[in-house]
Amino acid sequence: MAQEDDLRGLAKVMEFMRAISILFVVINIYWFCYQSIREMGINIGVVDKILLNFQNTAGLFSNILWTKLFAVVFLALSCLGTKGVKEEKITWNKIYVFLFFGFIFFFLNWWILELPLPLVANTAFYILTMTIGYILLLMAGLWMSRLLKNNLMDDVFNLENESFMQETRLMENEYSINLPTKFWYKKKQHSGWINVVNPFRATIVLGTPGSGKSYAVVNNFIKEQISKGFALYLYDYKFDDLSVIAYNTMLKHIDKYKVAPKFYVINFDNPAKSHRCNPIAPEFMTDISDAYEASYTIMLNLNKSWIQKQGDFFVESPIILLAAIIWYLKIYNEGEYCTFPHAIEFLNKRYEDIFPILTSYPELENYLSPFMDAWQGGAQDQLQGQIASAKIPLSRMISPQLYWVMTGNDFTLDINNPKEPKILCVGNNPDRQNIYSAALGLYNSRIVKLINKKGMLKSSVVIDELPTIYFRGLDNLIATARSNKVAVCLGFQDFSQLNRDYGDKESKVVQNTVGNIFSGQVVGESAKTLSDRFGKVLQKRQSMTINRQDKSTSISTQMDSLIPASKISNLTQGMFVGAVSDNFDERIDQKIFHAEIVIDNAKVAAETKAYQKIPILTNFIDENGNNTMDVDIAENYKQIKQDVKDIVEQELERIKNDENLKHLIKE
Repeated sequence: MAQEDDLRGLAKVMEFMRAISILFVVINIYWFCYQSIREMGINIGVVDKILLNFQNTAGLFSNILWTKLFAVVFLALSCLGTKGVKEEKITWNKIYVFLFFGFIFFFLNWWILELPLPLVANTAFYILTMTIGYILLLMAGLWMSRLLKNNLMDDVFNLENESFMQETRLMENEYSINLPTKFWYKKKQHSGWINVVNPFRATIVLGTPGSGKSYAVVNNFIKEQISKGFALYLYDYKFDDLSVIAYNTMLKHIDKYKVAPKFYVINFDNPAKSHRCNPIAPEFMTDISDAYEASYTIMLNLNKSWIQKQGDFFVESPIILLAAIIWYLKIYNEGEYCTFPHAIEFLNKRYEDIFPILTSYPELENYLSPFMDAWQGGAQDQLQGQIASAKIPLSRMISPQLYWVMTGNDFTLDINNPKEPKILCVGNNPDRQNIYSAALGLYNSRIVKLINKKGMLKSSVVIDELPTIYFRGLDNLIATARSNKVAVCLGFQDFSQLNRDYGDKESKVVQNTVGNIFSGQVVGESAKTLSDRFGKVLQKRQSMTINRQDKSTSISTQMDSLIPASKISNLTQGMFVGAVSDNFDERIDQKIFHAEIVIDNAKVAAETKAYQKIPILTNFIDENGNNTMDVDIAENYKQIKQDVKDIVEQELERIKNDENLKHLIKE
């Protein structure tokens, strides 16, 4: 009842406004057609005096337009509270036509009074045009009021409700990544910034192929972090797409480092454009748990299905066996042969030879006890299964080129050493990713151990296409490396990829511990998960009822998704949604964004065109100008095999000559 009373009161106010508007029209006609009205015998002295008073005090009739202007103003006010009209198909074009002709008839009819016609005829034409113009303006006003009230109906995709003000400040610090944006809010385009002021809280970049995640986000992370003096570890799935960017950015900003960094590459496809590095260098393995970590990483990269079977007997057995071999090579002859290729070759020797050798060392005896029990107990089938689980996947990695790269010592993996900062790029190849990922995963696991220490240089780990490689310890790195100034940026296509290749538990930990997230177009559960993360906002809802008498509209409010899953599923290339984290002293009120990341394509194209190629890193040219790469690599391959053969022979001879150990050799 109270609402109905309010509506009745509003209707009366609008009727009063319209009456005033009509009164101004009548006054205009009475004043400017006064002589003709007098000839008709109409004479209202009181009105004359009142109008004359207005003229003397306010100059109301000094111009024929003043009273018309007041009439239109009150007419417009009266239209604001209108209930509307019965027509449903009112368009703005129709309104514009009525406004145009209404304006002409109502305002531009003054010349009629100056026509050389009888005064009565002039007055009649003047009143007729004024009336037509007034009616046209009234109809246009009513229709316009209805359309303006129904403006939510025009926004069928709910764009206005789901647009919001975003960060427009540029917030820079010595670690920040700042990306310029454009976004829509209140039907206007605004310029803004995505400010990743704390990259050490880790970043995820999602997006289906072609959504622009590498071009718009990952590339900018690489450029900005190198330009701010970060040490960098970069996993380049399609070598050398990202590595060329890192190399040229380093050349451009090498002055930003206190100690000039060195650029290193691991590339199994082309050893001439690769350095050599031993990922299990003995000086960086301080405990047998380091060997276990290395073994774990290798085996799970070679057998992705094992990730979700951790703890199974036939999963743990080959991992333990390989770990024992790695640690054996570390303690044998002061680690002279402690390389991964030597470990592979040693594993492929007869188990009748390697088991006695390994168990002859007290620190390995317990590790080998399950194998020795099976061997000595005659459980040959079980033993063969355990060993085959290690040999078969590792045999895929027997490659002269891979052996060459993984047996050298051109550099160490402590990339954020303040005295020797490094930009390290490791390159994969989609055609050989199952083989290379295992070896590269070993570099990953070792780097995680080495960079997550206090007192080191600020550093960044950028992994694009994360699911193509198993990065053991990634969840722990994200959770603990912030205090050690290690920024992690992970790029992949979809959460389901991460669930498939890392398992649900580890995938959830990664998803829930990152502080910064960018997402281009993603669909399904990933879109729903992100929508829930961005939360809800108060939005307007409108319903309309049309009957024979009138059209009524009701507007309500309710909490709904700020960025719905359907919108995330249909993002345009270059458009991203996401959220960033802030710092105590750098508060960001609006952390969520939905914007286009602005890229100067012409500038990027010019930079790319001017990029230098990564130079030849290992010189295989001899003094006679001959390319000896194939020969050198083949010789290295043979040497590794010979090294292992010599080790086995010498160790078996040692055991035979030792009374306390000779029982280990089974006749």
